[in-house]
Amino acid sequence: MKVNKELLKGSTVILVLSLLNREPMYGYKMIKEIEKKSNGVFMFKEGTLYPILHSLEADGMIESYWLGNEGSRQRKYYRITNKGSNCLKERELEWVTFRSAVDKILTGEAYAWL
Repeated sequence: MKVNKELLKGSTVILVLSLLNREPMYGYKMIKEIEKKSNGVFMFKEGTLYPILHSLEADGMIESYWLGNEGSRQRKYYRITNKGSNCLKERELEWVTFRSAVDKILTGEAYAWL
């Protein structure tokens, strides 16, 4: 099933930071990991991912570095910073709250903590 792009729009930062919280990665690997871990529901294009990475780097959430053997292809890797880790924790709490509220409305459950 295809997911509306508007739903994905608000989730891109948490997805990228979550991947980089596990290990440093280069862009193409992030695209493939997101696709794999979402069973193909999320399929980023380079034109979607790289502006997100550049924005996160400008905000100090991630940092980049080049890696590769001399004489071979160099890849630009990204890793999460302390500021990015703190942001990820906040976004995870925000996501849990949002998901819980949507689930309760969809299932008709009473909202216990309001």
